Amino acid sequence: MSILKDILYKVNINAVVGSTNIAVNAIDFDSRNIAENDVFVAVRGTVTDGHKYIDIALKQGAKAIICEALPANLNDGITYIEVDNSNKALAIMASNYYDSPSDNLKLVGVTGTNGKTTVTTLLYQLFKNAGYKVGLLSTVKILVDDEEFKATHTTPDSLTINKYLQLMNEAGVEFCFMEVSSHGIHQSRAEGLRFEGGVFTNLSHDHLDYHKTFAEYRDVKKSFFDGLGKHAFALSNTDDKNGLVMLQNTEAKKYTYALKGYADYKAQILENEFSGLLLSIDGSEVWTRLIGNFNAYNVLAIYATAELLGLEKVEVLRLISELQSVSGRFQYLVSDEKITAIVDYAHTPDALKNVLETINSIRTKNESLITVVGCGGDRDKTKRPKMAHIASELSTKVIFTSDNPRSEVPEDIIQDMEKGVEPQNFKKTVSIVDRKQAIKTACQLAEANDIILIAGKGHETYQEIKGERFDFDDYKTVQEFLKQLQK
Repeated sequence: MSILKDILYKVNINAVVGSTNIAVNAIDFDSRNIAENDVFVAVRGTVTDGHKYIDIALKQGAKAIICEALPANLNDGITYIEVDNSNKALAIMASNYYDSPSDNLKLVGVTGTNGKTTVTTLLYQLFKNAGYKVGLLSTVKILVDDEEFKATHTTPDSLTINKYLQLMNEAGVEFCFMEVSSHGIHQSRAEGLRFEGGVFTNLSHDHLDYHKTFAEYRDVKKSFFDGLGKHAFALSNTDDKNGLVMLQNTEAKKYTYALKGYADYKAQILENEFSGLLLSIDGSEVWTRLIGNFNAYNVLAIYATAELLGLEKVEVLRLISELQSVSGRFQYLVSDEKITAIVDYAHTPDALKNVLETINSIRTKNESLITVVGCGGDRDKTKRPKMAHIASELSTKVIFTSDNPRSEVPEDIIQDMEKGVEPQNFKKTVSIVDRKQAIKTACQLAEANDIILIAGKGHETYQEIKGERFDFDDYKTVQEFLKQLQK
């Protein structure tokens, strides 16, 4: 049991009805999970408003209600707390409830449009290989040292974050690396956490279905750095035009990294092949299995972060050379027929452009590049024609297909994409709604030395159609079809 007033420490409160000196069991924002003597936090979400479920929470035994507007009828014996922002209140309460677990480890948040999963996962891998106990909060999975849990969001809700951070405390974890999404920042899911540092990767077209304008999207990302304390570091990619914007108002110690411009941490690409990258980082050469220009930035961010967290430069370079690629991030295989298949999560115009340009910079142009790509349903529609334009410009052949259509009609999504294809590229494109059939067709079209890129879903092992999730794995699917060709 916890005392309500202790959980409310540092919460900005407008009004209190009832006593805060009461014992409570647990906190939740989902009325279905509420039990006797719990605290229900009414959160205004994108789909539904938690204030509608206050009565249900009370019937299930809630002892206290946290809300942005007090109900018209107040029940005797119930404590009501009115706050400005329920999301923010929930995050601070979650941290208090779990005994401020972020204070007891070095937590680093990574934000940006692309690269968050790669940077956080590889930092986890690097610090594990260095002999530390490490935590990871990512799109792909949650790791409490060696124990793995399934991830459901890029940035989990604040209760989930603090629950896992507390588990990390119990496991003796010293460092934790966390993806911080724009949705997570906007919904205050990381509020109340003590970050040792923040890393900015890049900013490009994404999530405009949620943020409406690019400026709003940028400013939400910036607010993460604005919230860092004087004890923390803020590391930013200044080759990105928004890199310095992120550092404008932060109190944290400012550091920069870049491949092109002047920066505190510099790298140069010496060799770029399908087998990996040879980089010069601050004057020292290092070989990495990671591939492409975009991964050169990721490796540099990892190097700088590790050094800022106290690791020795020579040790960091050695550990970088041992890093394994991340599932669904430029993950590739070569068939017996010498066909190279690459699976990548690229689901934004900029990410798709980066991957295709990387492939084109490595290949000899004597072989074909066949791209299979779709766009998600119920998401930013403005990026659909842009992604189709990029795919058709930079590929020999393109197959437009379904990604996760969700509640939308797949054919409608593909039609939106086709609007971005220039007339001279029409002959390069074909549309196949069924993703499995699209991948099979790409394999049948490919000849020796050709390259197949399957973009958009990466590590995902499902396809979401009309509210249902079906088992689907791009990597396993292409692997299966390429094997069939060998028979």
